[in-house]
Amino acid sequence: MRQVSGRPVVLVTGVGRRVGIGAAIAEQLARDGWDVATCHWAPYDDRMPWGRQEDDPDLIQELLRAAGAESTAVPADLSRPEAPAEVFDAVEAALGPVTGLVVAHCESVDSSILDTSVDSFDRHVAVNARATWLLVAELARRFPAQAVGRGRIVAITSDHVVHNLPYGASKGAMDRIVLAAARELEHLRLTANVVNPGPVDTGWMDEALLREVAGRNPRGRAGRPQDTADLVSFLLSERGGWVNGQLLHSDGGWRS
Repeated sequence: MRQVSGRPVVLVTGVGRRVGIGAAIAEQLARDGWDVATCHWAPYDDRMPWGRQEDDPDLIQELLRAAGAESTAVPADLSRPEAPAEVFDAVEAALGPVTGLVVAHCESVDSSILDTSVDSFDRHVAVNARATWLLVAELARRFPAQAVGRGRIVAITSDHVVHNLPYGASKGAMDRIVLAAARELEHLRLTANVVNPGPVDTGWMDEALLREVAGRNPRGRAGRPQDTADLVSFLLSERGGWVNGQLLHSDGGWRS
């Protein structure tokens, strides 16, 4: 199997909305010289306050191609255990073997210890933790021998768990899976890191919350998707190759 353009191929999950972190990462990596596959699941947006952005997946594809990348978009319900392998099949058929993986998708529905349902908890674990494990495993199983030493995995996490129990708990599990890959997949000489961007303005914060977040951050503002994209760009670059097995906070000092 050969790469379509000769550029390396990265799969970025969670790229359904133009204002999202995943879209910013995908666009930056296209500018960096990657061919970019994306996946998204519009029915998830249907359940969220912002709703489905019907044209955004196609618009994102246009922007990736304008940046010089070959690209493909794969709709995928990552709550299904079969979905990660299906995504890799589709990406390989369109672009060639994948050597970079950025996990930016999530299931995130607010609930607390006393009111989280078992179904909600299980869905969060399936989408945020199990799907990440299966995506990482597919990358490893299919990794091309000629690319050993150049592979990259980055996952986007959060430590927000108070009144957001299933999201935070499943993201914590995801962290451990990705960090384990730095050791368990050492035969591939790839890097595996996790990025916690803190609160990022992707349309889920109202004006009052934006002001509160800005007031609590030493930088005087909420995070922006490009802030995260810049760090992921570095981690996927040759210059970022010595950073491995790390959970990095890139939040303007939010946690300080």
